Amino acid sequence: MFIIVLAFLIGIVAGLRALTAPAAVSWAARLGLLPLQGTSLAFLGYAATPYIFTLLAIGELINDKLPKTPSRKVPPQFITRIITGAFSGAAVGAARQSLIIGLVAGAVGAVAGTLGGAAVRTKLAEMFGKDLPAALLEDAVAIILAIVVVTRLG
Repeated sequence: MFIIVLAFLIGIVAGLRALTAPAAVSWAARLGLLPLQGTSLAFLGYAATPYIFTLLAIGELINDKLPKTPSRKVPPQFITRIITGAFSGAAVGAARQSLIIGLVAGAVGAVAGTLGGAAVRTKLAEMFGKDLPAALLEDAVAIILAIVVVTRLG
C-alpha cells in the first residue's frame, strides 16, 4: 500500500513540475535508493541519466517563469505531465514488482497535481498580487516533495 502512496505522490510532483519527478526517480535509482536493476527502467540508474533529467528539469523551472509559457492545463502540457507522472510512478512501483500499479497511481497523482497545483498557484498569485512568488513557492514544494518521496523508497 505504501508504494501506491509514494507513486501517487511522485505523480503529484510531475503535475507540479513535469520533469522534476523523473529527475528525482533517476537520482534515486543512481544512488541505490530505487532498485531498478533487471527491470525495463534500469536505464534510470545509468551514470548520465540523472544529469540529463536534471538539466531538463532546470530548463523547465526557468521556462515556467516566462510570460509566454502556456497553461499546464492545455492538452500538450497536461498530457506530458500525465506521461511523466505515470513513468515516474511506474519506476517507483517497479522496484516492488508493481510497475502497473505504480504507473496508474503516478498518472492519477499527475492529474491531481496538475489541476490542484494550477488552482493553488492561481490563488497564491492573487494573494501575492503577482505570479512569480507563487511559482517559486510551487517550485519549492515540488522539489521538497520529490526529495521526501525518494528518501522513503529505501
